[in-house]
Amino acid sequence: MSGHSKWATTKRQKAVVDAKRGALFTKIGNQIAIAARAGTDPNMNPSLAMVLEKARLANMPKANIERAIARVADKSAAALIEEVYEAYGPGGVGIVIEVATDNKNRTMPEVRHTLDKNGGRMADPGSVMFQFARKGVIEISEKGDEAVMAALEAGAADAVEEDEYTVIYTESSDLMKVRQALVDAGLTVTSAELQYVPTTYVPVEGENAEKLEKLLSAIDDLDDVTNVYTNAE
Repeated sequence: MSGHSKWATTKRQKAVVDAKRGALFTKIGNQIAIAARAGTDPNMNPSLAMVLEKARLANMPKANIERAIARVADKSAAALIEEVYEAYGPGGVGIVIEVATDNKNRTMPEVRHTLDKNGGRMADPGSVMFQFARKGVIEISEKGDEAVMAALEAGAADAVEEDEYTVIYTESSDLMKVRQALVDAGLTVTSAELQYVPTTYVPVEGENAEKLEKLLSAIDDLDDVTNVYTNAE
């Protein structure tokens, strides 16, 4: 699985800024609230366990986490709905946008307006998604042949070295199992979550690349957006 999206690196850098201003905590809080609906015990709810791990790695305060989980029992709290939108960006790249919203009538127009304003457009359901697969994606600090071999021995489907870290891909159902095996092997896991991973990539250069980065950042800045994926290479 080659051609890891450049947007992934941009998101890592952007997350540092987001965390400082609290935006990242809001997004993770929404993900926790949704995952907790299937059970508030992470030992019995793998989806919640994954998001709590994400919160821990982002240094999210314990009080924020507890408030997010408590929303499940709060009958007065607005119900959050998960939606996935598909779109096209500059250069014909595919974009998948995950949102958590308590008002679809607000969120959809916001996403559409942001796309239109920045050179993108909404796409029909299914017209973009076929270019992506739902995979477990784990990042570890270690690099080199030993790290890659350890990942494969842990049950990973693939491992790709980036400039400063290694990205490990798993089947969606194997994410937590592989993550634990990596931890047990002494490797430093810095991220572990389900993502929409491109199966085909679209090269983007020059002006289109600049427009695309601006578009993706604008979408990611929307309060209701939890994740943005693209097959830009």
